[in-house]
Amino acid sequence: MLILEIMLSLLFFLAFGPWCVYSEERLLVEMTLVPNATVNGAVCLDGSLPAYHLHRGFGAGVNNWILQFEGGGWCNDIPSCLERAKTRRGSTRYMNKLEVFSGILSNNASLNPDFYNWNRVKLRYCDGASFSGDSKFDNGTSLLYFRGYKIWEAIIHDLLPKGLATACKALLSGCSAGALATFLHCDNFTKMLPSNASVKCLSDAGFFLDERDISLNYTMRSFYLDLIALQCFFPQYALKYITTPYFILNSAYDVFQSTFPQQFHHSLIPPSADLHGHWNRCKLNPAMCNANQINVLQGLRHDMLVALNSFYKNSISGGMFINSCFAHCQSESQDTWFAVDSPRIHNKTIAEAVGDWYFSRRITKEIDCPYPCDTTCHNLIPSAQV
Repeated sequence: MLILEIMLSLLFFLAFGPWCVYSEERLLVEMTLVPNATVNGAVCLDGSLPAYHLHRGFGAGVNNWILQFEGGGWCNDIPSCLERAKTRRGSTRYMNKLEVFSGILSNNASLNPDFYNWNRVKLRYCDGASFSGDSKFDNGTSLLYFRGYKIWEAIIHDLLPKGLATACKALLSGCSAGALATFLHCDNFTKMLPSNASVKCLSDAGFFLDERDISLNYTMRSFYLDLIALQCFFPQYALKYITTPYFILNSAYDVFQSTFPQQFHHSLIPPSADLHGHWNRCKLNPAMCNANQINVLQGLRHDMLVALNSFYKNSISGGMFINSCFAHCQSESQDTWFAVDSPRIHNKTIAEAVGDWYFSRRITKEIDCPYPCDTTCHNLIPSAQV
């Protein structure tokens, strides 16, 4: 009888008791459309109004702001942009009107210890070019607006009178294509805020390499050149020219830049470079990557570290967290940002590393050992299969 009571108590606890960080109620934040955006032509690909989600800060964080660019790939020609305009990636008409705020956008101190009480904003992505274009396509039959830069300006001008104009601290961040936007707009953002504000920027999975694919072609370079020509923008992407303090968060084996088919584009193993399907098994099941394929991925890590070497050695105000996890975007996901089993380098989570850097508690330039040594990763490729 005693055993039965213990079992029933255990079942009751599992069903109704606290479930660590994953049992926390999700924070859903309503969408805000920018009503006057059309005056300056700041519209999405399909002409719909741009939007953002704002969750107000409180307490000591009431005058501090995080702006997070949404990611979601790019379109680099008219057919792909026309298709994109019919989806949530090109129109606010198709977007969820409530957005989950987690990770760096969480309002829970136990899940986001340094930024939980800040004003947190998610900028919705609907222009297809990392908030940077300024042109229009109209052939009499089809109409596309490439107005990413104007969208960026319209959202900022909508937020300034809501408290951004008097910000004490601010962090501009983004994921993937949104992380590329932080490179493009970081210094511009700093100039829009008070001169005595502490302004810094964070790129999450936005350090894209100009890498040859396995057939020795510059597939991604070609893609970006088409994107720039289509949307008429001139990116100032070089990290060395950014004067605002900057943090690079990236996986050394970023799955966007490597092999995996669920990503929008991939620079290292594009389909055009693998016509005979030698990488098919590795793509469909990363555990099936052979030793040679793993070596190719190790080469990606090597090239990323070489590209970041000058920043690592010379940047006084910069920060880094380059882990060896097969991942893409780690700041908005709670399990990778700050949780019991989050990825760590030198026993430090991503949230702790970013917080230490932002508040100048200590120098934070963390580089992981090569795969598969890091047992804290949420890897796509199980180490037992390598």
